[in-house]
Amino acid sequence: MGKDLDGEVGQPGTSRQRRKLLQAIASASIAAPFSALAQGISTRPIRFLLAQTAATTPDVIARLIAPRFQVRWNQPFIVENRGGAAGAIGMEALAKSVPDGQTVQIFPSSILTTPIFFPNSPFRIPESFTPISTVCENNFALVVNSKLPVANFREFLAYVKANPGVNYGTPGNGTSHHLFMEDLKLMAGLQMTHIPYKGSAPAFTDLMSGQIATMFMPIHVAMGMQKDGRVRVLGGSMRERSPLFPDLPSIHEQGVAGFNGESWFGFWGPAGMPAELVARFASELRGILTEPEMKDALAKQGISPRISTPEGLLQVCRNQLEAYVKLIRAANIKGD
Repeated sequence: MGKDLDGEVGQPGTSRQRRKLLQAIASASIAAPFSALAQGISTRPIRFLLAQTAATTPDVIARLIAPRFQVRWNQPFIVENRGGAAGAIGMEALAKSVPDGQTVQIFPSSILTTPIFFPNSPFRIPESFTPISTVCENNFALVVNSKLPVANFREFLAYVKANPGVNYGTPGNGTSHHLFMEDLKLMAGLQMTHIPYKGSAPAFTDLMSGQIATMFMPIHVAMGMQKDGRVRVLGGSMRERSPLFPDLPSIHEQGVAGFNGESWFGFWGPAGMPAELVARFASELRGILTEPEMKDALAKQGISPRISTPEGLLQVCRNQLEAYVKLIRAANIKGD
């Protein structure tokens, strides 16, 4: 399984569920009317050009949003996957697209590291793109295998400090899972050994079997595994508790003050996209994300809407980039 930054595949067995969801969405989108095309920006299909493969989180989000745009604008919207090279292929394709509103993209915050790890990338973030809005956020959780003799986060800290070199898994170098754990190591003074995998599924399998001790994973996946007794969930990654799982305390409130493992998704166009088009997309997206049915559909994926202005997305992007640069240098993190 190839690795796309934050292209979360989910726990073993969920890929079939996601394929069924995508098929249902595709069926619904085919039924949308195309007759008048009066409300759209053109008569041509608009592309959601993704830097991740099918069934990843950005792909699922795009396939939830695209048919709703299609109905509202009475204009075709298609999702095109250009995964590979840690997202660089799809990002480059967006950067080189004509800024006429016909090509847009949703990408995760972790993809901001691509130009850091690969300085020769033919694009820069945010300079090569036009910000439209944040879309949603995906809280992560710190989990341990059920065999590890810890019942809560404070016991976990004590255990790792008493046993330097405890291993942790990730879907690969430079993923959010990797960055969050390295940040926790620095902030809590922990010594741990990184075991990178090629994708989430093999890491999850080894976690459940006890081959690795701990890892970060999307919170809804973690809570599902905990119900089955396969893992133990110790805390949420973001400073604020997840609105979907409000009973789970954050790592920040359990003793590592200031820890904030934040994962969000932004909506972008190519650089130079006209302000009037940005405003149309942003306004329509806001309406879509406030639909109760859309909120419910995102919640089933463990995702919460997070709406902003274009300026808000640009600012959160710059703040995240600054934090990533500091972390990557301090922890000497290398990309794949």
